Amino acid sequence: MLFVPQDIIISPVITEKATDNLAQGKYTFKVAKKANKIEIKKAVEALFTGVKVDKVNTMNVRGKFRRQGRTAGYTAAWKKAIVTLAEGSKTIEFFDGMV
Repeated sequence: MLFVPQDIIISPVITEKATDNLAQGKYTFKVAKKANKIEIKKAVEALFTGVKVDKVNTMNVRGKFRRQGRTAGYTAAWKKAIVTLAEGSKTIEFFDGMV
């Protein structure tokens, strides 16, 4: 379905909880809504050299209700993936300064 790794991994998620998980080798990404766990695993291993993925947990994040004056609507829904790296794997350089 989605073949290019850049189309699957959209951006890293940098929150307080996500940075706490870095010590355990868990990295959080915003991913394409139609991507499955196997595609996410292959995309992470292709984008970041030397990285071996152990498991992938995914969740759909619902859009939140927001209002601006009398105009109301929802923010966009998105998919989040928490990628756990294997024991002897190299770390992802982007997150190295955040631990």
